[in-house]
Amino acid sequence: MKSPESFTIRRAAADGKTIEALADLTLDCVEGGASIGFMLPLSRSRVLQFWEEVMAGAARGERIVLVAEDTVSGMILGTVQLVLTMPDNQPHRADVAKMQVHRVARRRGVGSALLRAIEEEARQADRTLLVLDTVTGSDAERLYASHGWERCGVIPEYALWPQGGLCSTTVFYRQLAPH
Repeated sequence: MKSPESFTIRRAAADGKTIEALADLTLDCVEGGASIGFMLPLSRSRVLQFWEEVMAGAARGERIVLVAEDTVSGMILGTVQLVLTMPDNQPHRADVAKMQVHRVARRRGVGSALLRAIEEEARQADRTLLVLDTVTGSDAERLYASHGWERCGVIPEYALWPQGGLCSTTVFYRQLAPH
């Protein structure tokens, strides 16, 4: 990856090539220590099943899945999801989930671009309140704070690191102006 301009953000297609590339991304992130819901050792078949289920949910309109794709190589550098399926009394809200950036693409603007794009998708979907959680003390925590997300607090011992051991999570929200 050369510069922030060398990638584009798009909605993920539910084709086999995209699902394979998303599996590569997730494996890279988890093997790099990201606490995103998976434990090591992580099989490729488990990650492929996860992405097939995610893309089926996107096809049903339950979520939006964005990818950052290198414009030269076509490699998927990052992804983020907007979970739209909420309880009946929360039609104005969505969850931002599973933000992932490949280790080769970090600190190059991919995470910022994905975050801006998913916020715009939320506006288009008439969502005015977004919620997310991330590992306390992580680069992701700093990213969200730098983009104006409001920190609610920390939940200690919330999840496990992929290699084991408990980690805390920081909960954030962001209010969006209606579109």
